[in-house]
Amino acid sequence: MTVRLSRSVPLIIASALFMEHLDSTVIATSLPAMAAELGLDPIRLNLAITTYLVTMAVFIPASGWVADRLGARRVFTGAIAVFLAGSILCGAAPSLPVLVAGRALQGLGGAMMTPVGRLVLLRSVPKSELISAMAWLTIPALIGPVIGPPLGGFITTYASWRWIFWINVPIGLVGIVVSLLLLPHIREEETAPFDTLGFTVSALGLAALVFALETAGRDVVPGAVVGAALVLGLVLLGLYLRHARRAARPLIDLDLLRLPTFRAGVVGGSIFRLGVGALPFLLPLQLQIGFGRTPLESGLTTFVAAIGAITMKLTAGRIITRFGFRDTLAVNALVAGAMLAAVSAIGPATPVAVIMAILLVGGFFRSLEFTAINVVVFSEVEDARMSRATSFSAMMQQLSLSAGVALGATTLHLLSAASGRPPGADDFSLAIAMVGGLSMIAAVVFARLPADAGSEMLEKVGGGRPES
Repeated sequence: MTVRLSRSVPLIIASALFMEHLDSTVIATSLPAMAAELGLDPIRLNLAITTYLVTMAVFIPASGWVADRLGARRVFTGAIAVFLAGSILCGAAPSLPVLVAGRALQGLGGAMMTPVGRLVLLRSVPKSELISAMAWLTIPALIGPVIGPPLGGFITTYASWRWIFWINVPIGLVGIVVSLLLLPHIREEETAPFDTLGFTVSALGLAALVFALETAGRDVVPGAVVGAALVLGLVLLGLYLRHARRAARPLIDLDLLRLPTFRAGVVGGSIFRLGVGALPFLLPLQLQIGFGRTPLESGLTTFVAAIGAITMKLTAGRIITRFGFRDTLAVNALVAGAMLAAVSAIGPATPVAVIMAILLVGGFFRSLEFTAINVVVFSEVEDARMSRATSFSAMMQQLSLSAGVALGATTLHLLSAASGRPPGADDFSLAIAMVGGLSMIAAVVFARLPADAGSEMLEKVGGGRPES
């Protein structure tokens, strides 16, 4: 039964997370068609995207406490159900308010789905199989943003934009049934009182911060509004830090940062994700606006990165076991960042095969980095704090990915303002080179890890310590 669970759990959770990651990106290319049918300005429909991300940011910190209180399996399957309800509401939406309400429901479901799914995995899969299991969970995060835009364009062109939401229904229903049948029942016997004050302050702060990050550089709202939201978010999060130092059981457990591997995974992982988060935003624009490729050509070209991510699944365990977490993370951050920056060197005349080769190799190394981060970050976390660790980690992932997109958009906005013309191929290349270099800085953080970081997992995976 243990073998069956250890093989089934990653696939079940990865399937649900793929649905969530796909839906968070698929809507972007469908906005013009949605706006035309609903009789709205496409810019106003950006509210549907922002609402989803803000709702996720608000509720992710509470996911660990809810899972402990109600049981991880119950919360995970309930999250899928809430996500499906939001999908159905979005697909049937006759107006912007209904669409926004549906996206809020999807955000609530997604906020519980991602960290709680990871919690189920950490508590049900043997450590000897954790690297392999985590490799599956990195794939939805990499494939979703890659195939989301072209899939959205395909569905909108040949069917109706409403199907980008309705396709979630059969996937989600199967996920609910299989989760109830196969996922283990995990629940804490005792839970601390809910940190209401901490939740309120962090929710408002995260909502303001994510709103600022998602609207920066996109001319959706005035720059003064973006600046005010950014300042408000930082001030409120500063107040939360003060609260967390005084509270007995704060919602976001900052003491976890005292653990070297958790701190490196959160800080180094956030820096690395800044570049990775910007790439799905910048690359399609570079191919379509800079090089004049069609959305379909762009989608078919970038899809190869997902193949690289899947290929990594077969080798991640052996690579990490051979070199250890510290060396793998530090060296691979340099390699993955360099491969990301290499995308800036392509031009309109670059053969498609060369572009695809760069993206294929880059997808492999980015996925390897994510797998190593997602395992080592929990290696020192005791079981009693695992739920808080998963929600903390998921919150930082969401913030760093949003910040990466904001960084890319703001860079393009500044370059365009400086030149007095719309962004061109050179501007996209410069922005991609910059975020690739930024991702490489994560190597400095990972290089400071102890040589034996996560060694107890590596011993069980590979039968010995990594060479140091």
